[in-house]
Amino acid sequence: MTHWLFLFIASCLEVCWIYCVKFLSKDKLLSIDWMHFFSSREHILALAPLIGYIGFGIGNVVFFAMAMRHIPASTAFAVWMGMALVGTRACDAIFFGEAIDLWQVFFMLLVVVGAIGLKATAP
Repeated sequence: MTHWLFLFIASCLEVCWIYCVKFLSKDKLLSIDWMHFFSSREHILALAPLIGYIGFGIGNVVFFAMAMRHIPASTAFAVWMGMALVGTRACDAIFFGEAIDLWQVFFMLLVVVGAIGLKATAP
């Protein structure tokens, strides 16, 4: 049962990683004045998505690998990607105010039902 928890954690970390990619800005990173890094909050905030990108990416891979030790690779990948997709869409709607309609909710529920079905039929 813990391997399914690892897969859920990997999916959550994937969602966090996706948003780090979204907010990562090459221009902001290149504009950091490293000699006065700690004197400005903007420098630290510019570096935060990169740190999150690295940390969430590594955590995602580690938990996904631990889950795949006990779950078939195709099942683990389908559930991991489906849950990350649903999580990303839910965060878009909740935190960024993007519109969501009933059809999108319906199809996200189908993804969740598919993930549950794969879990229920996994060896």
